Amino acid sequence: MDRADDLAHLSRTIELADLSAAEGNHPFGARLVGADGTVLGEAKNTHSTDGGPGHAEANLAREAARRHGIATLRGATLYTSVEPCTMCAGTIYWAEIGAVVFGMTEKRLAELTGDDAQNPTQDLPCTAVFAAGRRQIAVRGPFPELEARIAAQHAAFWTR
Repeated sequence: MDRADDLAHLSRTIELADLSAAEGNHPFGARLVGADGTVLGEAKNTHSTDGGPGHAEANLAREAARRHGIATLRGATLYTSVEPCTMCAGTIYWAEIGAVVFGMTEKRLAELTGDDAQNPTQDLPCTAVFAAGRRQIAVRGPFPELEARIAAQHAAFWTR
């Protein structure tokens, strides 16, 4: 995938995050793309509607692991509007997804949400979680050209 493809898929995750927020959930979205560019799945955050952690990346990784074989998943890329948290990074690792691309860092999200009890963001990059494993996961991000759009989305959500 090239940068233009990454930006297009990340833009879709931002749209999914908007849909998630419109449904009363936290504004996060994720998309899984196969090695050949085929969209294998999408997910929104379901934290508020399912009463559990329901993060978009974990929702998508679990569903993808049920539907696709390891060879497909190892060649796939998970796109997400915001860097995966430690829970999502672990789920991505165990689902055997091969790459992650994110728009904005978890650290920047923590700056925007502050001490909001609904988002107790941890200060641990997904690369640290992946590095603790036995297989490599390629990571690309953040994308500065999308950060303002994602930050505005979260600033609007977490201040209401």
